[in-house]
Amino acid sequence: MPILVNKYIIGRKFVGITLWPFIIIKDSRLKEDTSFVNHEEIHLVQQRELLVIPFYIWYTLEYIVRLIQYKNANEAYRNISFEREAYYNEDDLFYLKYRKAWSFIKYL
Repeated sequence: MPILVNKYIIGRKFVGITLWPFIIIKDSRLKEDTSFVNHEEIHLVQQRELLVIPFYIWYTLEYIVRLIQYKNANEAYRNISFEREAYYNEDDLFYLKYRKAWSFIKYL
């Protein structure tokens, strides 16, 4: 998984983003943050299992639904199933070794 450093591609609120097949980060020091990298690697697996484009469509639609539900952009983002799975498991560095396909479903 290639990690690219680009402080201009990401908006002000984000320090990293996963765009298949890359993890793009603002600061090269984030490469050493194992929980952060694991979080982004979980997104790579999610994207792969949904064949990339459907992942982005689902992510966007779920964000819109959550935004209507919570009426708060940050709360909507944090409650997207893909993000919930990644945040919940980011500290478990072995998670991807035992993770079952489509595990994000249980975070809906």
